[in-house]
Amino acid sequence: MATIGPMALTLMDWAKRIDDEGKIAEIINLLSQTNEILEDMLWVEGNLPTGHKSTIRTGLPQAYWRLLNQGVPRGKSTTAQITETCGMLETYSDIDVDLVALSGNDRAFRLSEELAFLEGMNQQMAGTIFYNNITSVPAAFMGLAPRYPSVNTATAQTANNVIDAGGTGSTNTSMWLIMWGPTAIHGIFPKGRKAGFVQEDMGKTPVYDANNNPYYAWRTHYKWDAGLVVKDWRFAVRICNIDVTTLSGANPPNLINLMVRAVHRLPIQPARAGNVQTSGQNGEPMLSMGQAGFYCNRAISTWLDIQALNKNNMLLRMDEFAGKPVTSFRGIPIRTCDQLLNTEARVV
Repeated sequence: MATIGPMALTLMDWAKRIDDEGKIAEIINLLSQTNEILEDMLWVEGNLPTGHKSTIRTGLPQAYWRLLNQGVPRGKSTTAQITETCGMLETYSDIDVDLVALSGNDRAFRLSEELAFLEGMNQQMAGTIFYNNITSVPAAFMGLAPRYPSVNTATAQTANNVIDAGGTGSTNTSMWLIMWGPTAIHGIFPKGRKAGFVQEDMGKTPVYDANNNPYYAWRTHYKWDAGLVVKDWRFAVRICNIDVTTLSGANPPNLINLMVRAVHRLPIQPARAGNVQTSGQNGEPMLSMGQAGFYCNRAISTWLDIQALNKNNMLLRMDEFAGKPVTSFRGIPIRTCDQLLNTEARVV
């Protein structure tokens, strides 16, 4: 007899979801994570059915000092076009119709499974945003880490925005400063398609077991078409090689110093964060590129929260962002992302 447990819910799975009163048990999701980058990320409809084509300026026109009775060469700017593609993250859930009927509450039973799919796809999307390389997973989109892979400016231009925190082993993590905006960095979804996580109830559908024998199942389709556009690489800063094993030691990395350096790598800064800003009407500073955020895992955010309680520290403080209490650094919210690893290799 074929075993289909790994692919479909079984009677054993059903029994684990029913409490002593025969009702759908409240499931404690021990696998849930916090990935606040998905809440902050700006999403823009792509201008292509499969992604987005951006035009960026690569060179400025040259001007010349002219002498009387002498002409000057003509100048022009140069541009380049970059096409970013979207990936299609999707899966299906099939639950035997009789298994659902045993629960006595069809919708509640199916919901208990659907919430797990939502959480799983959220985690996978956040991990892709940070780490995916299309050379290894070409069906997805290029993440941030492969775009900022080195601290050596001879290797990559983006290395100008990669700050080395000094870790040399394989117990490192990265902290990211990202400014989301339509002309900076943003997510995309294909032209004419739905944005974000899409769930479709396919109803009762004939499915087949490992022996190709049919049975009916409630099928749900989950789909998320998404991509990442880095229009201007200067609007993301990676603080890499943060050795998490030294955070509570006698000589921890100076994260405050590193964050100050990161803020000053942005070409335009939030009004409260620094003095490199654009000007609005009457010379008033304004944030013209979008919303900035620091993104780190729990090891880093815990340490920063502890530091925020130090009244002598004027840069870190407890603030409010999107109606929620958060720790902020010079007005920039510090957001937690569990998909940021503590096992990154040294970035060189």
